[in-house]
Amino acid sequence: MRSSARVGTGLLLLLGAAACDRGASPAPQGNTVVAAPKPGAPKPGAVDRSHRGEPAPAVTFQDPDGRATMLAAFRGRPVLVNLWAVWCAPCVAELPTLDRLAAGGTEVVAISQDTDPAAAAPFLREKGLTHLRPYRDPQLGLSVAYQANLPTSVFYGADGRERWRVAGGKDWMGAEARVLLAER
Repeated sequence: MRSSARVGTGLLLLLGAAACDRGASPAPQGNTVVAAPKPGAPKPGAVDRSHRGEPAPAVTFQDPDGRATMLAAFRGRPVLVNLWAVWCAPCVAELPTLDRLAAGGTEVVAISQDTDPAAAAPFLREKGLTHLRPYRDPQLGLSVAYQANLPTSVFYGADGRERWRVAGGKDWMGAEARVLLAER
């Protein structure tokens, strides 16, 4: 069972890396595998409401102190969950707008999907992103639960139920984001 989980995780990383690289560089990237979009899947950056009303997945990840936590710990307040990785160009591009959003009082839970649990904290410090706390999911449990490529953001209302999600980078300080985040 462990072997099949490792193969699945490796495949997820490979596909996620390929999806993440889309649009990052027009230059060819050698033997990079590009995942074909699912039929009927929203375009990158589009708002997906097909999971509206679903509860947050019961997946354990690590808080900034390395303790186990779950999204249920944030119930009672609206929260924007963002899955990202240090190697993902669109993720890195949107992190500054997520940091400004967090500075303005929005609860942003940016969860690193790097398999190295020590990668997120120094990366955020190096980039001067002081309002994002380094949550970590080195087992990729949330990526698997959401069947997500990176970056993916999911907004939950105070009731712990999903309102919408966005696969792909977004300007979280833009007008469209303000309207979306008002959906408490």
